[in-house]
Amino acid sequence: MHILKTGWLLPALLSCTTVAFATTPLTLKQAEQMALQNNPGLHAQGQQAEAMRAIPAQVGSLPDPVLSLNAMNLPVDSFSTSQENMTQMQVAFSQALPFPGKLGLRQQAAEQLAAAAASDSEEFRLLLLRHVRLRWWNLAYLERALETVQHNQVMLRHLVRVAEAKYKTGGGLQQDVLLAQLELSKLLERELSLKSDHLREQAELNRLLGRGSREAIDLPESLPEHAETPVDIVALKRWAEEHRPLLTGFEQRIAAAESMVSLAEKDYYPDFKLAAAYGFRQGINPANRQSRPDLASLSLSFNMPFNSGGKQDRAVDQRRAEKERARLSKQDAVNQVHAEIDIAAAELAMALEQLSLFRHGIIPQARQTTASMLAGYQVNKVDFLNLVRARLNEFNNDIQYWHLYARAGQAQARLAAASAKEQAVPQAQRDSVFGQTTVEMGSLR
Repeated sequence: MHILKTGWLLPALLSCTTVAFATTPLTLKQAEQMALQNNPGLHAQGQQAEAMRAIPAQVGSLPDPVLSLNAMNLPVDSFSTSQENMTQMQVAFSQALPFPGKLGLRQQAAEQLAAAAASDSEEFRLLLLRHVRLRWWNLAYLERALETVQHNQVMLRHLVRVAEAKYKTGGGLQQDVLLAQLELSKLLERELSLKSDHLREQAELNRLLGRGSREAIDLPESLPEHAETPVDIVALKRWAEEHRPLLTGFEQRIAAAESMVSLAEKDYYPDFKLAAAYGFRQGINPANRQSRPDLASLSLSFNMPFNSGGKQDRAVDQRRAEKERARLSKQDAVNQVHAEIDIAAAELAMALEQLSLFRHGIIPQARQTTASMLAGYQVNKVDFLNLVRARLNEFNNDIQYWHLYARAGQAQARLAAASAKEQAVPQAQRDSVFGQTTVEMGSLR
């Protein structure tokens, strides 16, 4: 009997555990870590950097030596190895020798390009974190907007009931009821639109996290607080110039281009080829009736850059142009990074100012206005249209607040990516600033 009473407990606990696991809130920090662990694009970039690291040792090594096995000067009438004095079976060995310094320059340029590839991987990581943060904040806004819409639907249904009650007692108009129902229908349409946007943002965030696009994402009820500490733009720009992977990658490419210029200038000097051969001969020498001696050969050859005006000069011009292109590209990237920091800092400052205005002025005033108009409407001192307008204005303020809150978070993400400094703006964690506001909205029901 005891087993029968408790047999349901284990399945129930397992079910609760499964649900709890499936709905575990995804914090911003967890989303970042998940993307760094699972994003295939980031791992592909890492493999590219790994491949580039394998190149310097290859290009810095001597070419493989060449071994030749030769049957030389065989008579075609008999193919005898002893008939003719010149016939020999030869073993030859040759080695190409680039002019001193060329191999070192090739390896140096490859090492610098490998370092640039590693910087590209770090830049990809930086941009991946930025994209994850932007999507996460978009999703946070949409979740808060949906909560606000659903709460306002409750408020409007309450207004519909109030209008219907007054209409039934002869104290109200039918058009008041119809107006409230119309605004409620508009809110339902807004909810559908927000849900569609939510699904799209969820799919995009899942893609960045390396997960299936349809996996559900729940965000925590508390969001990172935006610190109102002033941003030191000059310090961030200085930091970015030294630490932004985009810029360090260009520095490494400029260094590689300089090595390639030096290598092109080395091409005015010849490369060498050293060869040695040993020939085995058979038969008797008719002159002295002795066995024919073997033959040994040594040779040193080198190319002659006679057409330097049409080849080597042009190669040097090419490499110098590539170096100048790398330098100008880096300068353009510096200007781009400075602009990104300026824009993100301005967006953050504006969003924080607007948030403060909404938090301390607009939203409390809108709450008081709606409460006052609802009380006035119930005693026939305020018409229904003005009450609905006040309610909708309060709703729009709530939506705008969360939009600004998300924009501030996105501006911080852009600022961190542009400066390559994670703590470009300090953050803290606290409960949602709308906790008390929600209670106040509930009191209007």
